[in-house]
Amino acid sequence: QVQLVESGGGLVQTGDSLRLSCAASGRTASTNALGWFRQAPGNEREFVAAIFGRIEATIYAESVKGRFTILRDDVQNTVYLQMNSLKPEDTAVYYCAVSTRTNTGGTYYHANNYAYWGQGTQVTVSS
Repeated sequence: QVQLVESGGGLVQTGDSLRLSCAASGRTASTNALGWFRQAPGNEREFVAAIFGRIEATIYAESVKGRFTILRDDVQNTVYLQMNSLKPEDTAVYYCAVSTRTNTGGTYYHANNYAYWGQGTQVTVSS
């Protein structure tokens, strides 16, 4: 089992920045990828970013490329999501997740390939 606890959400204005954190504990050695997803009211959970592998490869949703950065601190067992130039459409509950699956091409874009999830943190961007 892996336990995940997110923090750092809040209410900000358009153009502001936020940094989300996700602290992992438990059987973290089984982690192959760390991901961030988000879910707005009435919408399905959508992929935001993921980081995986020894070279810390990263992938992003098109909607956040150039604005968001995913970072990993293996010493602290923490993954971060640095969010810059926030827009009202970024408003959602943000979840971090752990995948124990091997990457076979596109694996980490899909929520059903993640086994462990945090409780989520709300991000609200006002216009």
